[in-house]
Amino acid sequence: MLSSDQAARYHEDGYVIPDFHLGAEALEEIKALHAALLQRHPEFRDYCSALLDYEPAFRKFAESPEILDMVGQLIGPDIALWNMSFFAKPAHGGKRTPWHQDGEYWPIRPLATCTVWLAVDEATPENGCLKFIRGSHKDQRLKAHNRTEATDVTLNQELDPAAYDERAAVDLVLKAGQLSLHDVYLLHGSEANHSDKPRRGMTMRFMPTTSLFDRELAKRKSETQKIRDQSRQKVFLMRGEDRTGRNLFENA
Repeated sequence: MLSSDQAARYHEDGYVIPDFHLGAEALEEIKALHAALLQRHPEFRDYCSALLDYEPAFRKFAESPEILDMVGQLIGPDIALWNMSFFAKPAHGGKRTPWHQDGEYWPIRPLATCTVWLAVDEATPENGCLKFIRGSHKDQRLKAHNRTEATDVTLNQELDPAAYDERAAVDLVLKAGQLSLHDVYLLHGSEANHSDKPRRGMTMRFMPTTSLFDRELAKRKSETQKIRDQSRQKVFLMRGEDRTGRNLFENA
């Protein structure tokens, strides 16, 4: 569980690093699952945005009671898992992730999600760890983004340079097995990996069921933003009940 100070830090800073460490055996299982995924789908060398569509076995890690307890402290007891992704920055050329807000991409209304970012490898400035701007979530609004045509990035929407000051960024340095939790509106990004060490990270994205995963909005976003169509996204009820009465769950 998060301490009261850690929960308060999440709401103040937009993220927190809890006292949690995934064991070596589980980390090796994640690495093996990812290696097998890349054997089948080498196109996911840098990024897989719909992990559960291609390997449902990853879901077991999002079912961790310890992780769900922490998420519940932050977003409430009624929790849905609506996405898992894998950012797999290989050594010597792993792509950068442009500055962005996660909510720019997501068809969730009201917009609310706690992202759990698990370090599969040690994450450092040298191998392209995440960078956050503390407190940038507080106004709870999406800032201007522009479409990027760059080929060295994992995402195609990038914050307008006028919307943030990168000098305020802090590095999210994590040991393998550590994780962070961050808010849907937090400004963040990461540099390319030019080191000789990989920097793999797996995300688990949870929303309170007071929000709707809006599949019609997902279709419109895919057309206007030229992003993956999320209208058939698998959404799982992890705890509690659907407070909107409109979410479509795989395990309902």
